[in-house]
Amino acid sequence: MLRVPRQPVDLSQLSAHDRVYRSLRTQVMHGELPPGQALTLRGIAQQFGVSMTPAREAVQRLVAEGALSVSGSGRVATPELSTERIEELASIRALLEPELGSRALPRAHPALIDRMEAINAAITDAVTRQDSVTYIRSNLEFHRTLYLRAQSPAMLALVETLWLQLGPTMRTLYGRLRRNTPPHQHRSILSALKAGDDPGLRLALRTDVTQGLRHLAG
Repeated sequence: MLRVPRQPVDLSQLSAHDRVYRSLRTQVMHGELPPGQALTLRGIAQQFGVSMTPAREAVQRLVAEGALSVSGSGRVATPELSTERIEELASIRALLEPELGSRALPRAHPALIDRMEAINAAITDAVTRQDSVTYIRSNLEFHRTLYLRAQSPAMLALVETLWLQLGPTMRTLYGRLRRNTPPHQHRSILSALKAGDDPGLRLALRTDVTQGLRHLAG
């Protein structure tokens, strides 16, 4: 089922199943778990202080979204993506994210750009501290902040599913790159927004979402 992105919610107000699902989903998307990380229903239940039933229901939803995989023996783990799968997901991102950026451009008011510049500063700080999880989380926030202005919730939901499947792989990528500067294309994205440059924005977004993944697929 396609999930439309929602605003942040108070996890304490959710059912046990939703709380486990949302928390695990965030961990996977932000690269808090490495590729191939094995999970058990008992361990998940103990981590969140719930019974086995909500843990099982949460895992089933995440498997359906591609955030977790289940082997023939029933082993649950975060995905280990093949080169072909990485290339496929990168290609889909390269199609969808420039389109979202283009749709957001007419609504890119100065306050939005200021917010994105502040997030980019947080990314720089995360780079300085070699904090890969904060880097990934802030990088996704940078993009999501722009894409929300597109007012295309179905398309954004598809993009978030891609981010979810790529989360553990992105953790590996940033560890491999040993990045010491924020993404170069973020400056190009911000410049294109300020100038109202649609072709420039599309190019910057397409380059930003694919160039890093090529290091893994290459």
